[in-house]
Amino acid sequence: MILAAAVGDVVGSIYEGRPTKSTDFALVDARARFTDDTVLTMATAEAVLSDGDYAEMYRHFARRYPHAGYGGNFRRWFVSDAAGPYDSFGNGSAMRVSPVGWAFDTTEKVLEQAERSAACTHNHPEGIKGAQATALAIFRARNGTAVEDIASELTERFGYDLSRSAKEIRPGYSFDVTCQGSVPEAIIAFLEGRTVEDAVKIAVSLGGDSDTQACIGGGIAQAHDPRIPAELEKHVRERMPADLLDINDRFCDRFCRT
Repeated sequence: MILAAAVGDVVGSIYEGRPTKSTDFALVDARARFTDDTVLTMATAEAVLSDGDYAEMYRHFARRYPHAGYGGNFRRWFVSDAAGPYDSFGNGSAMRVSPVGWAFDTTEKVLEQAERSAACTHNHPEGIKGAQATALAIFRARNGTAVEDIASELTERFGYDLSRSAKEIRPGYSFDVTCQGSVPEAIIAFLEGRTVEDAVKIAVSLGGDSDTQACIGGGIAQAHDPRIPAELEKHVRERMPADLLDINDRFCDRFCRT
């Protein structure tokens, strides 16, 4: 259910800082690894499962996996028990939010919980918007909303320009870790790809923050079409530590609706 976020992270990990502008690459690659996207997605899932505090879970799991590739501001935050939010509009708020889109059953609750999950660190309006847009896209997709209607609602509600194609974005696009500069592009990868496999490939091929954009785009796509190729799922599971896999599987056991 939330494994596709990890799939995007693992597949995209190879291309972070070494961008490709093509979808012609292997999804299964021995060099791939999980990063902070997977760690914090599973931390969100654990917070939901245990009705716990998001900030507490993010600190706990980041400290358990301190070398997963966190940004500098987040790293300074998680090592201090006293640190508060730091007005970030980075895409970290969106990369970790996918469990919220699956676990809650009303628009209002999804948006509220997405904001809560973001605001402990990414309390800038754009940071909150990125998390809310991602979670709402998952919520709509898992409830059968047409892809075109998801695009229309996200455009109207959040002001994202989702009219562009990946082909139009790709030539001039570069590494961008802001929500406003990467979340719309990740959503477009889902809108065009629709399956986990295709959404991840398109997200990576934009040549930006590949693991995070594939995490976001793939996570949304799984809500629309839950299939993950068996070889790819096996590849990702083999790279995830047992405790994170356990969270994923417990989350699916509790919230799986398909």
